[in-house]
Amino acid sequence: MNKEILGVLLTYGLSLLVALPLGAAIARWLKGEKSIWDFMAPLEQFIYKSCGINPAAQMTWKEHLRALLSINLIWFIYAFILLVSQGSLFFNPDGNPSQSPDLAFNTAISFLVNCNLQHYSGETGLTYLTQVFVISFLQFVSAATGIAAVFVLFKALRDKVTDQLGNFWVFFTQSITRILLPISLVIATLLAFNGTPTSFKGKDQYISLQGDTVQVSRGPAAAMIAIKHLGTNGGGWFGANSTHPLENPNYRTNMVELIAQVIIPIALVFALGYYLNRRKFSQVIFAVMTLGFLCLLIPTMIAETGGNPALEKTGILQTGGAMEGKELRFGAANSAYWSIVTTIISTGSVNSMHDSSMPVSNAMQLLGMMTNAFYGGCGVGLLNFFIYLVIAVFISGLMVGRTPELLGRKIEAREMKIAALIAILHPLLILAGTALSSYIFVHYPANNWAIKPVSWLNNPGPHGFSEMLYEYTSASANNGSGLEGLGDNNVFWNISTGLVLLISRFLPIIGPLAIAGLLANKKYIPETAGTLRSDSYTFGIMIFAVILIISALAFFPALTLGPFAEYFSLY
Repeated sequence: MNKEILGVLLTYGLSLLVALPLGAAIARWLKGEKSIWDFMAPLEQFIYKSCGINPAAQMTWKEHLRALLSINLIWFIYAFILLVSQGSLFFNPDGNPSQSPDLAFNTAISFLVNCNLQHYSGETGLTYLTQVFVISFLQFVSAATGIAAVFVLFKALRDKVTDQLGNFWVFFTQSITRILLPISLVIATLLAFNGTPTSFKGKDQYISLQGDTVQVSRGPAAAMIAIKHLGTNGGGWFGANSTHPLENPNYRTNMVELIAQVIIPIALVFALGYYLNRRKFSQVIFAVMTLGFLCLLIPTMIAETGGNPALEKTGILQTGGAMEGKELRFGAANSAYWSIVTTIISTGSVNSMHDSSMPVSNAMQLLGMMTNAFYGGCGVGLLNFFIYLVIAVFISGLMVGRTPELLGRKIEAREMKIAALIAILHPLLILAGTALSSYIFVHYPANNWAIKPVSWLNNPGPHGFSEMLYEYTSASANNGSGLEGLGDNNVFWNISTGLVLLISRFLPIIGPLAIAGLLANKKYIPETAGTLRSDSYTFGIMIFAVILIISALAFFPALTLGPFAEYFSLY
């Protein structure tokens, strides 16, 4: 067990070792200084010229949103058409069928919004064509969309009294050419040399030790697995995700995939400090996020390594901890670490089955997605945190009797209304969706062809409630992981979670960018001795308290009905 914990500490330490210089490098090229990525400039200029983009043109926050939303609509239509027709197209050596319209609707939206909630099994639900040209493509562009959006926030907080907030197409293109593509190539190479498939051949056959003939899916998996983790996308080439021995062959690849998930979210926090020349400000943000991360990780590690108390009563020896649904290759401690990383980062990939996690672990996984502000996804993690930051500034200003100010800009009624609306939206989508599905499960006719509520849950009672709560939480947090005791591939779940995915992706981007645009247009007020400092650790405690109070008040009753009720039933 000590070795397992040492492995967790080493993995997190290496993540920081990569993320810190990456953050500094991002800030340098955003400032226009020389950087290690300048060799990509000719490729970028070719893209601008081919697409008719003027990289020197500046955009307002509204123009940024118009570009972002319009291109995402085009990608959705493109993905939907390919998914509903994939069975009759090329690059389909295994003969997989086309997706139904409702499943294609859910899949296209899910990967478009950086969630990757999979209501299909990876190797049987898609063809090589759609895995590469739909799924992998969307994993690049959805991550780049979030990074481009947060760069608008960076510029709004740095420049004084302006509505010129850079160029969305430049931010978007450079996010791919200078971050996502080169690092993905490194990760994919490491995975390929450790045994992850990279060919376009169909299924292979082998004879197991028991003498069974087994058909094993293959395909160009390494590249997709690299961007799914680096872009905080999630999903899986294989249905079993990173528990599959070809998707995650050994402990080395397990570490690589864990590190890949966190480096961009953490790097962007420090890039903000370098870009604004306010390093302590980014350090405070990082400290708050890390404190939240540890508050979720430590109970999960204790629960998973301690074993199941219900089994202890029967005298069953649990030497490795609660190992149901875990990989013997990685152990309970590493699986606990992955489960919290993947839920706070909004990656959603798994190296163990969350449905088999202990109730306390399920509660921590849910809270990671419910708060949705500790590191978070590529770009959007900082945008979510920015909402809490605005609320904390407003409350703190009222408490000390001063006009609330953030980095020299006054926080007034308009900004606070937008922040409050976005903060309320997240619990509304989760709790309303869970309430609706719970009502239908109990009251709706069982023979309805589209809904079939009786077939939803393998585990009635508190755990079944947790499965439905988790599904909407994962969709609203753009996470994509799930408790797989829930039968979710039907019209009700495909459409309802698809709508939640759309709303919860774009409104939390629109809100922070609107606030950023409003703040950028305001008169800059130099800081004085009486200014409420946003780069103090005292203020960091205030932000953490705001996150805790909002999450506790909104979600504690639902957690009580689900994982907490299940926890007490074990005793």
